[in-house]
Amino acid sequence: MNMIAQHGDMIVILACIFGFFMAWGVGANDVANAMGTSVGSRALTLKQAIMIAILFEFAGAYLAGGAVTDTIRKGIIDPDLLTGSPDLLIYGMLAALLAAGLWLLIATHYGWPVSTTHSIVGAIVGFAAVGIAPEAVQWGKVSSIVASWVVSPLMAGFIAFFLFRTVQALILDTADPFKNAKKYVPMYIFLVGFIIAMVTFTKGLKHIGLHLSWTESALYSVGFGIFTMLVGLVLQRNIQPNPEADREYHFSSVEKIFAVLMMFTACAMAFAHGSNDVANAVGPLAAIVGVVSAGGAVAQKTSMPTWILLLGGAGIVAGLVMYGHKVIATVGNNITELTPSRGFAATLAAATTVVIASGTGLPISTTHTLVGAVLGVGIARGLAALNLRVVGTIFISWVITLPAGAFLAIMFFFMFKGMFG
Repeated sequence: MNMIAQHGDMIVILACIFGFFMAWGVGANDVANAMGTSVGSRALTLKQAIMIAILFEFAGAYLAGGAVTDTIRKGIIDPDLLTGSPDLLIYGMLAALLAAGLWLLIATHYGWPVSTTHSIVGAIVGFAAVGIAPEAVQWGKVSSIVASWVVSPLMAGFIAFFLFRTVQALILDTADPFKNAKKYVPMYIFLVGFIIAMVTFTKGLKHIGLHLSWTESALYSVGFGIFTMLVGLVLQRNIQPNPEADREYHFSSVEKIFAVLMMFTACAMAFAHGSNDVANAVGPLAAIVGVVSAGGAVAQKTSMPTWILLLGGAGIVAGLVMYGHKVIATVGNNITELTPSRGFAATLAAATTVVIASGTGLPISTTHTLVGAVLGVGIARGLAALNLRVVGTIFISWVITLPAGAFLAIMFFFMFKGMFG
């Protein structure tokens, strides 16, 4: 391929810049969205949430980001149709990264919590359907992804509803909520540690060479769950009832115990998000690097270089630190009134759904999942607890995001085709 021989290095450099830009957008918008419940419930300060996100987003992206990456890269476009024209794949993936990154920048500027998965899938479908041919899109795969956007909020909503109901039954609606919170919250902390460790060990660590059987994974996960529970016990040891604060709000002392739990769920959510959404940025980048390094051959399957996952993780962290505060403010304060106990149920439900999806390779939207979980908690308390106007605005932003990503990608596709073709 003349184009690759002449411009291969330039294309890889551009792909890295656009991939980092897209990951930056994921960090600024979607990660901020994911951490909003922790900040909105006042369980964590903005600074604490950013520190947790930096550490665990990066760990999730690096340790467990492989499976979904594979789906985004080669699941939407039929590689057989591009065997004779790898240049079209390169232009398209460059366009998709730039389009999705630009849309995320615009949305974040206005504080809209949009779906990064919508952005990148819309961009890839847009350039493939218009720039190549409608047959290039594997519509069956796209349909299953679209279906997951419905299934994931429903799943997260159901889990959140169930979790919050158990919190109400075991703690909030009892004669002595504080005593029961001290008794049962460590059990929830164990649950957080066990679920995250279990899915990570069983599904997410293969690309770094760690292969564990189901039994080994379960044993390690129980150990990790007990460890997190012990840490939680130490942290909640010094929390005592405050009658003065409880006079103003009956559950004030109880919520302090849940704030400890919220710290663990925030870590879980950040890890889960990193493991799932790094794919949106590094998937197209991996496709470009794979085609260029193979001299134009469009392979059915290539390995994911570690440096690409690291680049994606670094971009996510940079975006969150530089611009994440805008969407955190929107999600944390406007959808519903959150307390640590409510935020815990929503965040753990969303994290569980995201990590399960990451392990199975299904690219879901964290925004959909989190909103579904918040709705689940709201329904458990009554619909009046939700700000339906804000929820409606979020739904509209989801609808706009898909065509916006597609339109921008089509425009950039023909621009790159003109530049390098």
